[in-house]
Amino acid sequence: MSAIQCRAAEARDVEAIAALHADSWRRNYRGAYLDSYLDGDVLTDRLVVWRERITRPDASFRTIVAERAGTFAGFAHANLDDDPRWRALLENLHVVHALMGKGIGTRLVAAAARAVLDSTPGAGLYLWVLDVNVAGQPFYAARGGVEAGREMRGPFPGGGTALGRRIVWPDPSTLLRG
Repeated sequence: MSAIQCRAAEARDVEAIAALHADSWRRNYRGAYLDSYLDGDVLTDRLVVWRERITRPDASFRTIVAERAGTFAGFAHANLDDDPRWRALLENLHVVHALMGKGIGTRLVAAAARAVLDSTPGAGLYLWVLDVNVAGQPFYAARGGVEAGREMRGPFPGGGTALGRRIVWPDPSTLLRG
């Protein structure tokens, strides 16, 4: 098995991040995001977003890239101080579809947790997983995430709404173990 390396995202990663983000949304968010958006030029939309995020960094955000055997394998993006109660938001976690189940998502979540702890010791970590993302829910539960409420999310880019579950880790250091 090839080693998984995590590092801060760089400008050279923008196209890979945007392409993966578009692919992941198309695979996992049908029924939440409008089909007209997902079937349209979602890639261009994601390129604009990620070019801005990566080339004009903000100290309150961290974007982490995972590589496996030197090849782009996924990314995570965290807002380090999103909410006064829940604190840091893991806004994005996406793994190349063909590489799922190889530990990449676990490594990315751990890297995001490390970024939170390094930035704000004692802060919690949370995310929103949409009900339509049936693969994500057991992944987060297996890593100790606890559901702490549900609410309608959206409108999403291009339109659409969906029920989301807030998944929390009051102590993100639990994600660094094992």
